[in-house]
Amino acid sequence: MDLIIPDFGLLFWTGLVFCLLLFVLTKFIWKPILNAVNAREEKISEALELAEKTKKEMQLLHSENEKILKEARAERDLIVKEAKEIAVQMIEESKNKAKVEANKIVENAMSTISLEKAAAISDLKNQLAGFSLSIAEKIVRGELASDEKQKSLADKLADDINMN
Repeated sequence: MDLIIPDFGLLFWTGLVFCLLLFVLTKFIWKPILNAVNAREEKISEALELAEKTKKEMQLLHSENEKILKEARAERDLIVKEAKEIAVQMIEESKNKAKVEANKIVENAMSTISLEKAAAISDLKNQLAGFSLSIAEKIVRGELASDEKQKSLADKLADDINMN
């Protein structure tokens, strides 16, 4: 039974050692351990707060990046649209200039053709007049080859002049 029920001395010394150990632990060990635990708790809470702030900043940056991307896309679309409009405008201007130039060329060609036609007609009239004169001269020479025919023609012309 001695094993089950301890002696009073053993109990006293065990209690005394326990109290002494408890005093030494509270005096020298508990404070540094509690300070270390509290410091670690503060560091962890600061790290959590910093992580939360960083998470919020990342969300803010992400939303700003999305906004900037949307603006860049809109600006790109606007630039592409303006470039297409300018290209279409340049094509239309080129077409109009080409039409104006073609019309000028056609008008110049028509006026050149008209001038050349008039010159050809004038030349043809001159040649025709020359031929007519040659033919008339040959006919008149044939008709006036004899003296009698010349006198007859002179009389006829004189009568015509007297009638006038």
